Amino acid sequence: MNAAADHEENVRPVTRCRVCGASDWQEIVSFGEVPLANAFLAPAASYEDEPAYPLGVISCRSCRLMSVTHVVDPEVLYRSYSYVTSDSETITRHMEFVAATCRERGGLAPGDLVVELGSNTGQQLAVFARDGARVLGVDPARNLAAVANERGTPTLPEFFTAATAEIVRRSHGPARLVLGRHVFAHIDDLAGVLAGVHALLAPDGVFAVEVPYAVDLLEKLAFDTIYHEHLSYFLVRTLDTLFTRHGLSLFDVERLPVHGGSLLVLVGRPEAGRPVTHAVSTLIEAEKRAELGSDAGYREFVRGVRAIREELPALVRSLVAEGHRVAGYGASAKGTTILNICGLGPAEVAYCTDTTSLKQGKVLPGTHIPVRSPEDARADPPDVYLMLAWNYAEEILRKEAEFLRAGGRFVLPFPKPVIVSADSVR
Repeated sequence: MNAAADHEENVRPVTRCRVCGASDWQEIVSFGEVPLANAFLAPAASYEDEPAYPLGVISCRSCRLMSVTHVVDPEVLYRSYSYVTSDSETITRHMEFVAATCRERGGLAPGDLVVELGSNTGQQLAVFARDGARVLGVDPARNLAAVANERGTPTLPEFFTAATAEIVRRSHGPARLVLGRHVFAHIDDLAGVLAGVHALLAPDGVFAVEVPYAVDLLEKLAFDTIYHEHLSYFLVRTLDTLFTRHGLSLFDVERLPVHGGSLLVLVGRPEAGRPVTHAVSTLIEAEKRAELGSDAGYREFVRGVRAIREELPALVRSLVAEGHRVAGYGASAKGTTILNICGLGPAEVAYCTDTTSLKQGKVLPGTHIPVRSPEDARADPPDVYLMLAWNYAEEILRKEAEFLRAGGRFVLPFPKPVIVSADSVR
């Protein structure tokens, strides 16, 4: 079997909605064939066998789930994974907030069991453990689960299914909290995962889910959130439909700025009798006013994406043509998506800098731009950074104040490409 045929076996088109089962889709945008956003490569003379898969986004006209057009085999995506949970100030504070929210609104007490799905290297669970909870992570990335276990956070290197949930319940008892931070959007078999949650959750337990909010994606034109790992982009309305269909009750929600715009949703068993907060109906009503229940609500996003795909490459190429050296700040999945979709490569972007050691010394998927450590970047700074990690913009601009004072500049890509200098951040 040739490489192309092998790659085709690893992907399938989405036909039925994973939330409601309908098959009437609005086509929103297509980006053609794009490499996997976290599939970093060792430097090589040729990359002709690098796989790429169709990437686009559609919206279910029944429940308004936004979904990617194609699903890549999770064994390909996750068994060896290069995304490591950030230890930035922003994320550290956010993890503290999540733990406090779950304690206060979910009634979490010391000694209760907390199980996190997609727990990565265990940083979030470590916050719960510090406060006295018993913790267990479940993550299919064997390399990251090994790191978590070495750090003292017990982690199963498995996908979370009903069978996994039964194993956990037999060995650890029911969970007072099941947590999924920015993992729920990565799951195709939502019914299977929710069956596992049902099996594991204590009668008065809480399932806390953090997902990218489709409204923020649309308002900020943040098409870099669209990549193969992110199968779903949720409205509150859509999540309410999903949980109701699977015998659960969404009782609280909070809109958060983290990761460019997210929802933290709290879900329980209906028989627990938790009152539904006004925040739920408030956000659902706002979604209705934005016409996100109809095709019309998505057309401005399409126009905005088209404009950024023209304006951002033009701005970067004009800087290069003027003799300025440009580098990328951050080698996240968002960053690789921006570069691939906008057609920017080594001719425009000399390198990308990133704190993740797993990525350093490798090249970005698709564009093959080299990844360098922050120490290397400081020794060989560019004139301009393209801020690929724009969701950490405020923290990065504070951190790089010296670079700005020395005359360096940043290009921010969303919602409209702009140049930021020391003068503009005073």
